[in-house]
Amino acid sequence: MARKTDIPPSYYGEPRKFDPGFRGPIHNRGCTDVVCCVVFVIFILGYIALGTVAWIHGDPRKVVYPTDSHGQFCGQQGTPNANKAILFYFNILQCANPAVLINLQCPTTQLCVSKCPDRFATYLDMQYNYRYNKSYWEYYRQFCKPGFDNPRKVLRLICQNICLCVSVLQRCFPDFITRNGTLTVANKTVFKDGLGKTRSVIDLRDAANLLDAKEVGMKIFEDYANSWYWILIGLVITMVVSLAFILLLRFTAGVLLWLIIFGVIAVVGYGIWHCYWEFSTLRGKPHGDGDVTISDIGFQTDFRVYLQLSQTWLIFMICLSVIEAVIIIILIFLRRRVRIAIALLKEGSRAIGYIMSTLFYPIITFVLLAICIAYWAVTAVFLASSGDAVYKVMSTPDKCVYANLTCDPETFSQTNVTKVCPGSQCTFAFYGGESLYHRYIFVLQLCNLLVFLWLVNFTIALGQCTLAGAFASYYWALRKPQDIPSCPLFSSFSRAVRYHTGSLAFGSLILAVVQMFRIVLEYLDHKLKGAHNAFARFLICCLKCCFWCLEHFIKFMNRNAYIMIAIYGKNFCTSAKDAFFLLMRNVVRVAVLDKVTDFLLFLGKVLISGSVGVLAFFFFTRKIPVIQEEVPSLNYYWVPLLTVIFGSYLIAHGFFNVYAMCVDTLFLCFLVDLEVNSGSAARPFYMSSTLRQILDKKNSKRRKDKRERGR
Repeated sequence: MARKTDIPPSYYGEPRKFDPGFRGPIHNRGCTDVVCCVVFVIFILGYIALGTVAWIHGDPRKVVYPTDSHGQFCGQQGTPNANKAILFYFNILQCANPAVLINLQCPTTQLCVSKCPDRFATYLDMQYNYRYNKSYWEYYRQFCKPGFDNPRKVLRLICQNICLCVSVLQRCFPDFITRNGTLTVANKTVFKDGLGKTRSVIDLRDAANLLDAKEVGMKIFEDYANSWYWILIGLVITMVVSLAFILLLRFTAGVLLWLIIFGVIAVVGYGIWHCYWEFSTLRGKPHGDGDVTISDIGFQTDFRVYLQLSQTWLIFMICLSVIEAVIIIILIFLRRRVRIAIALLKEGSRAIGYIMSTLFYPIITFVLLAICIAYWAVTAVFLASSGDAVYKVMSTPDKCVYANLTCDPETFSQTNVTKVCPGSQCTFAFYGGESLYHRYIFVLQLCNLLVFLWLVNFTIALGQCTLAGAFASYYWALRKPQDIPSCPLFSSFSRAVRYHTGSLAFGSLILAVVQMFRIVLEYLDHKLKGAHNAFARFLICCLKCCFWCLEHFIKFMNRNAYIMIAIYGKNFCTSAKDAFFLLMRNVVRVAVLDKVTDFLLFLGKVLISGSVGVLAFFFFTRKIPVIQEEVPSLNYYWVPLLTVIFGSYLIAHGFFNVYAMCVDTLFLCFLVDLEVNSGSAARPFYMSSTLRQILDKKNSKRRKDKRERGR
């Protein structure tokens, strides 16, 4: 009698029964998860409507170009600011108020200038020097409000302090220079403001930092605008290299995999030899640091100090030796599993050889993903730039009861605000509005992100289901290639779109919701970094870990569910259950074979994305002499660099998804084949002869003779 703790054989479902009429992916199937399909179509129509509304109300120039206090773009053709493309802040010290990040505007007059000041001068300096140096006023007046030409009656709201500045993203910021550890501007550490008060250069830095926090997003957007062409070239190079790599695997899968395995062993072995050489060299020095231990020098912030100790290299050598021994032992004991993984990859190469069109399906995935990303990015930019110019009352000092209230610049002079608050102005604040649409811009941005994640996951799911159907048609063809149906990729794609859009949308929605929660948790974690509530930070960390595990589990289950959908044509939940039970009945094979294959393919993705990333680094840092002049001017070279690396990995992932889906599909078919077939004449194995040889499985000789006569 079995103990109560024993898991019964049927705990993970009964093994699949033999179906004499089964000949691969079922053609007579019906639509699945229709309700989710209808909801998905409705959301797509709503997403199109959202993009249309954002296009109508948005203007990307509001994000890129600076705007003066009158709401005019600096450098805009056809306006008085056509030749004034740089924004100048009258009193940048006013920008040191944290309210800048809340009100989205620095409470000081801003105007467009042709160039930033190249000298340090204050309002009091101008009044003093005007009597003795007329040219001083001529230079100073370009930083006053347009049309003002009477220096004897200068008001602080018309002219203000100027300092030595540099243009950063078409905005004038103080030119900070550190001399002997001291922060200076124009060789000064202190200065007098317009009120005669002595101020520190650090006050200028604090004001500039707050403005810089506001402008960093604009800098990144400008870098994308200047480098999008080269980013696109880098992604195209990745696409070509990925195709070449797949074709290389098509002919030399086994050789490449063994080269990767022995290459890792060789690299670790070289590391052991190098550590031994460094250890011997340091130990051989008569008066060196070879005999000094790590405990003697204690903790050092400069880690290069530890590399001068022989004990450090001894520790490295021992660690690498242990790693080398573990790799060799695992390889010895799992050599049969590695052989099966190689056999699956070779079988995948053979399948792709018979269905060459699968090599080009990643291009469709790439185009669809590019459309999704472009539509999301454009919609996000237009949503961020939606609205009309909003003007607010600005008063210095900020004690006016009308301060930060909206106003109309055309009728402002006729109101009693100027009487109650002398010196107040109605200046441009930001782009927005009071309508229902403008109040829910943030909610619309979240909806934009959620639907974007849904569409991206749906695109990937469609590719997985399409490829799974094509490769399943290959596996369940008893005579290859004679029994492979014509146009298997197109037939699989048609079945997926016609019958299973709802099922794919269902699985994609579950994954998108989990990813959305992860993004929200990342945002909350970022906000709580400076908090002192340890419990809140611990809770966020635990939730992030749980949702990370949940996301990867759902990805794994979705992938296998789509394979079962492509083969048997059932709904998402039933397919996910069948796939889960099938994998749990063969959990050892899944844990070893599937993960070994995934790891080997992951190395290929890293190789491609890393190679393209290194090329992009040398290009954007101007270290390739031949094309130095072609490199665009950038604020942050890491913006396009990280985009190329991340995009290259995504593209390589899309192309390697052909092989990964091929291996995963063949693996599931292989497990079903083992359950439903026995090798007899009536129930022959469909797996390749190599796999049968590795597993000591044989087909009936009588059936084999019939197959040979059929050929």
